[in-house]
Amino acid sequence: MSDATVEVRTDVWGGGVRPMGIGSRKLGMWLFIVSDSLTFSSLLVAYSYLRMATPNWPTPFHFYPSVVQATVMTFFLLSSSLTMVMAVAAGHENRRKDAARWIFFTMAGGLGFILLHANEWRSLIHEGVTPFANPWGVPLFGGTFFALTGLHMLHVTIGVIYLGIIALGFRGGKYTGQDVEVSGLYWHFVDLVWMFIFPLVYLMSTRG
Repeated sequence: MSDATVEVRTDVWGGGVRPMGIGSRKLGMWLFIVSDSLTFSSLLVAYSYLRMATPNWPTPFHFYPSVVQATVMTFFLLSSSLTMVMAVAAGHENRRKDAARWIFFTMAGGLGFILLHANEWRSLIHEGVTPFANPWGVPLFGGTFFALTGLHMLHVTIGVIYLGIIALGFRGGKYTGQDVEVSGLYWHFVDLVWMFIFPLVYLMSTRG
């Protein structure tokens, strides 16, 4: 039996800005997403527990207009994820005007989501729903609903502002394609969170 020669290759980090093969901004965004996922997971688990433990949990949402409106909101976010993918692709190809245009389309989807959500909040508040009370007898419903949807809507609002800064900066040559990609990570995370909130809060609370 002949001896096999084994070649061992070691890559030594020389103190550059990418010790893990990933940019510091992208790594920072991934760390933020992981930590923020824990926050949303805790809220979703708490909401699920309260809903299952409360026999008379309210089902206030009619199929029309509440569920239909929430479905349109979902469509806006899913469409904005697609336009964000196009923006990232254009960013990596250094097509600055195209990338900025796709980001503006993404922002439009986010703004449509915010406007519809704000209108729904206005309708519920008009019916007497607050974080501490509601006309259906279970005060915790208002608190959990506004906590979940409010935190998510805050993230969407921050995301729209963030994307606007990236779009203008990238078009002006201030940012790189990686900055566009990092902003895309944040936006996809926001969209993914809504994919859990929509069925749990709306579809499972639809009035028959």
